[in-house]
Amino acid sequence: MTKTTFVSIVGQTNAGKSSLLNAIIGEKVAIVSDKSQTTRTRITGILTEGELQYVFMDTPGVHKSKNRLSSHMMKAVEESMSGIDAVIMVHDITKKITEQEKNLIASFGKTPVILVLNKIDLMENKEDIAVKIAEVMKLYDFAEIIPISVSENDGVDIVKQTAAKYATEGPHYFPDEKFTDQPERVIAAEMVREQILRLMRDEVPHGVAVSVEEMSERTDRSGEDILDISAVIYCERDSHKGMIIGKGGAMLRKIGEAARAELEGFFRIKVNLQCWVKVKEDWRNKEGLIRNFGLSNISR
Repeated sequence: MTKTTFVSIVGQTNAGKSSLLNAIIGEKVAIVSDKSQTTRTRITGILTEGELQYVFMDTPGVHKSKNRLSSHMMKAVEESMSGIDAVIMVHDITKKITEQEKNLIASFGKTPVILVLNKIDLMENKEDIAVKIAEVMKLYDFAEIIPISVSENDGVDIVKQTAAKYATEGPHYFPDEKFTDQPERVIAAEMVREQILRLMRDEVPHGVAVSVEEMSERTDRSGEDILDISAVIYCERDSHKGMIIGKGGAMLRKIGEAARAELEGFFRIKVNLQCWVKVKEDWRNKEGLIRNFGLSNISR
């Protein structure tokens, strides 16, 4: 009898939600960086093991909305918690529970909530883990509380096994071989944005969106398969455009080289990546542009 479990992964920004999703699925489904608000939309990760199919939905980190894009991000979190079997709330154990997290906890209905306390490897005094567990137990009647370290792959299997408890009988909703429902162009665009997040100063990446305009495969004269990708990096200011391009195009080349390596590893083919930079002033407050960049969650 086939079973499926639908689980939303929610929590504060930078708690390790996307890293946990990638670790469970065993593939790079969501981009990761040390910048806040890396994840902008709901991202589905799929894992099929025999009769059981896991469907995990990674969501943007909870934060106070500052623009229309932020509002869409918070709406994605809200919508991800309806019609599911369980919620995984990821909390950075080295930090205090924030007001945003308390508000998130207050929004939980009757859906079982698994609290994952991530980054236990950073705790100098392991006895503090028990103290933290006692503290969070007062906030909500969590179905399970699991201390883990995603970076050390410590406890990730326990999280997966716990999610399996909430599976229900029914068909698999995705082909067994799939590990995400994201279109290839979206994955490619996110991999380019990941390198901007990694290489640029804080004030630039938050105002950046990436759109893959063309993506096609060809065979060169030597018989080698090549994936051609044309990506446009959109930013909000001319000064940011200059910083992304860099002196003599140095930064843009650096971004392109790093993104190309990630893309070749993911698609397992040689990639020819071409990147351009354009300015769209204040695009994070413009509904049409947010929708064009696939960040509105309207059709998701």
